[in-house]
Amino acid sequence: MVQSAGGEPGDGAAEVLDRPLPEGVRKRVVQIVSDGFGGLTVAELPAQLRQYARFAPNRRTKFAGNAMAVAVETDALFRQRIGERLRDTQPELAGALDAGSPPPAADPLDVAAAAYVLRPVGWVKLVTAAGEEAQRADAERADEESRAEVERLREELDRARLQARTETDRLRAELEAVRKEAESLHRKLRAALSDVKRGEAAMRKVQSEIETVRAEGQTQVSAAESETRRLKARLGETEAALEAARRAAREGRSVEDMRVRLLLDTVLDAAQGLRRELALPPVSVRPAETVDAVEPGRMTPKDIAARALSEHDPAILDQLLALPQAHLVVDGYNVTKTGYPQMPLEKQRLRLLGQLSQLAAQTGAEVTCVFDGAELAAPVLLAPPRGVRVLFSKPGVTADELIRQLVRAEPPGRPVIVASTDREVADGVARAGARPVASAVLLKRFTRG
Repeated sequence: MVQSAGGEPGDGAAEVLDRPLPEGVRKRVVQIVSDGFGGLTVAELPAQLRQYARFAPNRRTKFAGNAMAVAVETDALFRQRIGERLRDTQPELAGALDAGSPPPAADPLDVAAAAYVLRPVGWVKLVTAAGEEAQRADAERADEESRAEVERLREELDRARLQARTETDRLRAELEAVRKEAESLHRKLRAALSDVKRGEAAMRKVQSEIETVRAEGQTQVSAAESETRRLKARLGETEAALEAARRAAREGRSVEDMRVRLLLDTVLDAAQGLRRELALPPVSVRPAETVDAVEPGRMTPKDIAARALSEHDPAILDQLLALPQAHLVVDGYNVTKTGYPQMPLEKQRLRLLGQLSQLAAQTGAEVTCVFDGAELAAPVLLAPPRGVRVLFSKPGVTADELIRQLVRAEPPGRPVIVASTDREVADGVARAGARPVASAVLLKRFTRG
């Protein structure tokens, strides 16, 4: 039985703990019981603990912790035996507790656990004080962790703000460059429109002059036809006179021969005088120019490589992109799922945009890549590569419809090429004036470099 400092039975056995044992103290008590467990015989163990007699200390603590805590609380004899084992292993701590003066440097949890087992006078206060100390330590540790977490979050916030400022500055610079480029394009467009208007005015003037010349020509042709009929009549008379002259010549009539010769010279002189008088302009239109065909330099995207190359030859795409102000519109997922469908969507997008950036740098053409927004679980945050415009369709709008909108937005006559294997997309953009090419042709062009 536990003895007090004076050698008499300790009064601590009558003390009762009016609250649950603090968790930290409970764990130390279970460890003390587990350490003292091995020094007892099976007969000295409570019946509920005998099945754990052969367990290793760690497994015993893990599987029999609750049972040992209950046994040491309810079985006074078992608690006394564990206390004796504790006195043997930690005599200084046990002596200090019996004397009522725990070592100041000792861990409060160890002191409380030993007091709970040995039950000296005032053990309840020691256990309660240890629990409060543990709670304070936990609170201090939690407070320290909270301060560290706040500091970490503050640093992350500062980094995020710095990154946001950097990104904002970059986007502003890009926006300014785009604005300047747009202004330059607007100036060029206005100049081109002015040139077109001047060209149309000049064309109308030329057409008016052509109509005037045509009317004059018709008048001259009518006069020439009348003169021709008159000359034909004169020629008939001349031929009759010539025949008469021949007959006279055969008859030896020299005077008639001279008259016929004089009449013939008169007709020839009249014909030459008529040519000078009419002064008909030289013919400016040749028969070959009336045949409808495409002249060099007037080819459209629909005329490119219509017969010389296969529809699947990537050289067709090179010829199309070489046209002035060419605009390539790419059906993004249609191309990636044709070329590398096994990759995740994010990697598909990055690979395609990198290849399109190289193509734009090589050809100088305007490139727009369209992705279907319905494929996204959340908004995509990416910086489009240089030379490539990246667009996602809005909710309720498919990528196919967005492509048709882009084609319809272009002015008539601009070369627009759409890369897609979707038959519906190809037919729709073809009706709108664009030139469709298969996704496989674009992929072949990528591999060629």
